[in-house]
Amino acid sequence: MNGVLIPVAVLGVMGILFAIILSFASRVFYVAVDKRVEAVRGALPGANCGACGFPGCDGLAEAMVKDEASVNACPVGGEITAQRVAEILGKTAGDMDKEVAVVLCQGSNDKAKNKFEYIGVQDCRINQSVQGGSKLCPTGCLGCGTCVDVCAFDAIHIIDGVAFVDKEKCTACGMCIDICPRDLIELVPYNQEVMVKCKSHEKGGSVRKACSVGCIGCNICVKECPEGFEVKKFLSRFTPNSDIDEEKLRNAIEKCPTKCIYPGLEIKKEKDIKAEKENKETVQN
Repeated sequence: MNGVLIPVAVLGVMGILFAIILSFASRVFYVAVDKRVEAVRGALPGANCGACGFPGCDGLAEAMVKDEASVNACPVGGEITAQRVAEILGKTAGDMDKEVAVVLCQGSNDKAKNKFEYIGVQDCRINQSVQGGSKLCPTGCLGCGTCVDVCAFDAIHIIDGVAFVDKEKCTACGMCIDICPRDLIELVPYNQEVMVKCKSHEKGGSVRKACSVGCIGCNICVKECPEGFEVKKFLSRFTPNSDIDEEKLRNAIEKCPTKCIYPGLEIKKEKDIKAEKENKETVQN
């Protein structure tokens, strides 16, 4: 009997002793936590995506409290989160322009040509490692959906071989931007409707052989709307600004020979918009 009681008693004494030591250590080494950090952490969305540049929401919360990050540093939370954090820290959030990701390619299956048929693992990075990718265009979307896999907000989908971003769901976390092996995804202002959806710096002849909707650097858009377009290294880029004349912009879009300027001819003239509105009213009545 003693052979059982003695070990039990020893373990009991050891347990009490360790409890006392741990209690003493917790008081000696206690680190005070700023309650504002917990409050800010609670206001953040909890995506832990790292788009803010800090190690998750915990790291960002601490940085905000220490004035090492602005209250609008969370791209996922946006303006609402910035206002909540500002209230907690007694600061002003200020205006925050919402941004969304956009895939600068329109080379769908019927518009872009392939060098070969890729039948491997559906990962754009692996596809890219095989002879520089299956698309003939060196910067065309490979359509394997790697960006779809990393998007935690179901904002990206593959449509007819090309990745497309749903701007209403996009939080501008940047995960898709970091993982795209062809550097095709960029952040643009939420309200920006017009953009050149191409990133090829190839000469016009090479672009035409690879894709029917690629930018050939013809400069027509620059001639029609110099305030909004600029061509560098055979690639046109659009920069929205208040000096752009809408009629000039419309002309540039309509005269683009490859229709690489998104949304292309979907921009309707005033009479078309008016007619569409009247048709809707007629149907409703």
